[in-house]
Amino acid sequence: MKKAEFDGAQTDVVAMAAIRATKEAEMKEGGETLPVIVGTPKKGERLGKKVFDGETKTALFPGDLPESPDEALEYDGVEGDLRFLRFRPPQLQKTAEGVTLSLPHIRLDRALEFLLGDKLQ
Repeated sequence: MKKAEFDGAQTDVVAMAAIRATKEAEMKEGGETLPVIVGTPKKGERLGKKVFDGETKTALFPGDLPESPDEALEYDGVEGDLRFLRFRPPQLQKTAEGVTLSLPHIRLDRALEFLLGDKLQ
């Protein structure tokens, strides 16, 4: 990247997702408000003994992050590996006029503007 900048190329870095499969929400549990992610797990995904059907939405508390990123990388002797639910894309929504809306994304528009913006003017 430094060589490209030295040669005069514009560079940028952005976290993005082409399709956003979940959204953030809050849920009350025992008088406490917890941050959760809401989405529809893919058919056959498991969480404990629960097996998802691919149609039912769920809210999931992702857990607390440690104070230090180094703590997240420490091995604590627990056997096995990390497991994450895979979520399916959301259903396409329509406006009152019947126009189908695009799938939600995370900063895909910003990346496209950076890559193609001046070509489309």
